[in-house]
Amino acid sequence: RNFFTKRTKELKPAVQSAPGWKLFGKVPPRENLPKDSKVIQQEYEARTGRIYKPPPPSARRKNIEFEPLSTTALILEDRPANLPAKSVEEALRHRQEYDEMVAEAKKREIKEAHKRKKIMRERFKQEENIASAMVIWVNEILPNWEGMRATRRVRELWWQGLPPSVRGKVWSLAVGNELNITPELYEIFLSRAKERWKSFSETSSENDPEDAGASVADREASLELIKLDISRTFPSLYIFQKGGPYHDLLHSVLGAYTCYRPDVGYVQGMSFIAAVLILNLEEADAFIAFANLLNKPCQLAFFRVDHSMMLKYFAAFEVFFEENLPKLFLHFKSYSLTPDIYLIDWIFTLYSKSLPLDLACRVWDVFCRDGEEFLFRTGLGILRLYEDILLQMDFIHIAQFLTKLPEDITSEKLFSCIAAIQMQNSNKKWAQVFASLMKDNKEGDKNHSPALKS
Repeated sequence: RNFFTKRTKELKPAVQSAPGWKLFGKVPPRENLPKDSKVIQQEYEARTGRIYKPPPPSARRKNIEFEPLSTTALILEDRPANLPAKSVEEALRHRQEYDEMVAEAKKREIKEAHKRKKIMRERFKQEENIASAMVIWVNEILPNWEGMRATRRVRELWWQGLPPSVRGKVWSLAVGNELNITPELYEIFLSRAKERWKSFSETSSENDPEDAGASVADREASLELIKLDISRTFPSLYIFQKGGPYHDLLHSVLGAYTCYRPDVGYVQGMSFIAAVLILNLEEADAFIAFANLLNKPCQLAFFRVDHSMMLKYFAAFEVFFEENLPKLFLHFKSYSLTPDIYLIDWIFTLYSKSLPLDLACRVWDVFCRDGEEFLFRTGLGILRLYEDILLQMDFIHIAQFLTKLPEDITSEKLFSCIAAIQMQNSNKKWAQVFASLMKDNKEGDKNHSPALKS
């Protein structure tokens, strides 16, 4: 029981007399304690007759204001005593090299400090602009919405981006409620969706997977597909993942919509639109805006996969593409690269999947002001922004690039490119060009428009 303590007591007095060990055989026991460094130095001087002289204080570095991190300053250190000393030329050269390194490091530090200050100034300026704009929106524009929404001042303020605190309210007013949906109606369709989920889980547990798959023919049965897509919606935010604060809310809005519009059902891409609305509106208001937004002609054509209407939109887009970016248009034509390859994903999610979320919200701001035209104008703005890069690419790389846009895209650069896009062709605006395409013969339409035939 006391094995270890007992042994420790026995060994304690014999520690100093115990013989040491080396690789082969024993060594004599240590009789003396370890020596101090000063004692060793004195013994060395007495044995060799050499006296160690420390370098004069002037040779040491004094009052260096800035020393870069890492080992760059070691260049000024003297060599150890057992090596030949530095020559005067070498010491001067090392001093010069060190001074250059310090100057370069200082220059970098000053540049980074200026960059940080500039970012902070821009941020403060942006916050001040948002605060002043919010006062104008709350006190002047929203109370007099119908009279002021179309004025030049409001439109210019709108273009600069809506303050986050009023964004949801302005979106709701701009989208409108032509369908006359009430919060009570939302609750009815939500309860119907919950009943569907319950019955769906019961039947899927009782039936074989093949039998369960057969019942998915009904559009409302697309409720089950929603679960798969919710986890893919803004995955980096985590708030829509299972267990996140907005997971059930997004599930409810999408489920209620599939019961409200069984003719449309759930289509991939809807979850991103609903998620953006949920981030800016209350649950019932988000559903009302979502249903009305998807009822717009462009969104309805895409989500119902109306090929003939989609072809008209692509043809109208190509008219303005050729007008604004003729070089890139011919480059795309040479590779038979049609707008459906990149536009479908952009339109389905209203750019919320392709662009950073804050930038996508600003695109939504002006989309709510200008309607479907701005979606295609934004697409042309993106192509203009990356025109030089795209002109150097082939079909595969263009498709890959436009499917996953760079993450460092900024609001200022994109909106300056969008502003440079002219939505006018032969004195015809977007609505007039689209209307004339609608009148054309369907066969003629197919010959002049992108290939979306399947």
